[in-house]
Amino acid sequence: MNFEKVIFGFFIVLSLTLNVGFVLGEYDNPAHHGVFELFAVVVVNLIATGLKLGDRSQIGALLLATSLVADFELLAASLNWTYAVHVAGTGMTPDVITNIISLAVGALVANIISVVILVSETLMSRL
Repeated sequence: MNFEKVIFGFFIVLSLTLNVGFVLGEYDNPAHHGVFELFAVVVVNLIATGLKLGDRSQIGALLLATSLVADFELLAASLNWTYAVHVAGTGMTPDVITNIISLAVGALVANIISVVILVSETLMSRL
């Protein structure tokens, strides 16, 4: 068993599952979406992106692209949250949390694509 691939797969799947955990709940209810979970999703996704930087294959390029999309979406969601709470002073209104969740769902789609690519690459290498 290749320990490097275990760590690689671990962070990709952890990023997906944390993202799902953050998105689940009523979209307009801020109580269902925690700031620390969003922080965890951002950190784990950035780590997963860092792990994808070394692969020079075509599939590696696709994995990196999906991870970069998820990073941008999650960072935009984090900035939206920070702006609403600390700069604008509006707090977490249903409109604000809906925008944040919409961005996180975009990152979720990118993470799903990343996991599908990873699983299909693993299955292809076994044949």
